[in-house]
Amino acid sequence: MTQSFKASIALFGATGDLSRRKLLPSMFHLFQEGSLTHDFAILAIGRKDMNDEDFREVARTSLQDNEKLESLEGLDSFLSCIHYVQVDITDVDSYSTLKDKFESVESSVDTEGNRLFYLAMPPQFFTVITDNLRRSGVTETKGYKKLIIEKPFGRDYESAYRLNQDISKTFEEHEIYRIDHYLGKEMVQNIEVIRFSNSLFEPLWNNHYISNIQITSSESLGVLDRGEYYERSGAVRDMFQNHMLQIVSLLGMEPPISLSSDDIRDEKIKVLKSIRKIDKKDVKNHFVRGQYDEGTVDGEYVCKYRDEEDVSETSNTPTFIAARLFIDNFRWAGVPFYIRTGKRMRNKETKIVVEFKEVPKNLYYQNEQDDILSKNLLILRIQPDESISLQLNVKDHGSEKDTKEIKLSYAIDNKDLARTVDAYENLIYDCLNGDAANFTHYEELMNAWQFVDSINQVWETDIAPFPNYRAGSDGPVKSNLLLSKDGFKWWNV
Repeated sequence: MTQSFKASIALFGATGDLSRRKLLPSMFHLFQEGSLTHDFAILAIGRKDMNDEDFREVARTSLQDNEKLESLEGLDSFLSCIHYVQVDITDVDSYSTLKDKFESVESSVDTEGNRLFYLAMPPQFFTVITDNLRRSGVTETKGYKKLIIEKPFGRDYESAYRLNQDISKTFEEHEIYRIDHYLGKEMVQNIEVIRFSNSLFEPLWNNHYISNIQITSSESLGVLDRGEYYERSGAVRDMFQNHMLQIVSLLGMEPPISLSSDDIRDEKIKVLKSIRKIDKKDVKNHFVRGQYDEGTVDGEYVCKYRDEEDVSETSNTPTFIAARLFIDNFRWAGVPFYIRTGKRMRNKETKIVVEFKEVPKNLYYQNEQDDILSKNLLILRIQPDESISLQLNVKDHGSEKDTKEIKLSYAIDNKDLARTVDAYENLIYDCLNGDAANFTHYEELMNAWQFVDSINQVWETDIAPFPNYRAGSDGPVKSNLLLSKDGFKWWNV
């Protein structure tokens, strides 16, 4: 990242956890790398009564405590570019202070009038803030104006539609960047490169050669102090509707005619439109939900979900979901995409496993019951250890067996990982650069909600026999049946 950008970044929720742990370190690292120079400013917006120096000390502590930063070189220079602005976000008159601060900064710093608004806020404040930015004239500038907003973007199709209508009064679609931090992860961005730059894979990337694709995103942690939020969202809204379906669209898309954000998004939208809609009566045949019980994780006892803080004792909220999806188009007809995501599971990991079909006739069967050949698998490990591996069969020297399994693997070097401190850094850089490919377009969002709504409607009216999986396990036993009835299994590789 060597391109330098000129902009003022208004950071709403600057004193919050996301800003301190992710956003400020990401911006500081961009500053260290030269993508942000002295022709930029951060306007840290909050309700607390603070001045510039007070907030700079908060930022200094956050950056000093961040383990991913290799050095603090340039810290004082970076902090001098931060200005604190006290704003009551619900009071339009309070935004005059923000407007004055923008004008003051832009008179001394060459930002070219470019203004980026980052809403690290709960979604109920999105419309309030964008409306007040428009009414107060803060969005009237000689440069560009852009908006970054965090998920969740709505609770269902209707609420997402209304929210977008409201925000669109202030920002046009090309100015809105709906952030999905999964799309900023190195190995997720590698999906397109692996597919479209290797003649080894693209000719095989279809139903003639692939038997199934599995996407797993598991967490060993519970809901921690986010019980109130999680009760409203659950695994479907928190992970499946956004992160998981975005990965499905990247894996399933056709080669775009270029790497422009519009061309990539067009192909992703086609995938989301092609996902087979599930009738409410068939939800149980394609989806499994779960909620964690008490158990042991990393050698320590942990409580069940219903005993977590701010969680109902009779909660019907799923903390786990497994799904079997089909993309009904020419390339993927008949190939199941299996997805599972949950909390308090055995491991913290996110991975993609592509299982290739067996050879037409296996010459290395000694008899019908003895399957010697291992499956050919392509494994993309997104976290915690970013890597790519390809599982093959080779001759087994000095053994009674004819073959053995090997893995050709590549792990991203720590030096390469150090280029960014977090996925948010990649996404902030892309936004400043005007590259929206790794952000969620309105049509992607609405197609995802349209698919998910029928599942939520069934589950919200049907009481589940929770809890149904122990903390520290791989989830409900029924999730295995989704695959076994098709002749497959979850790959724990």
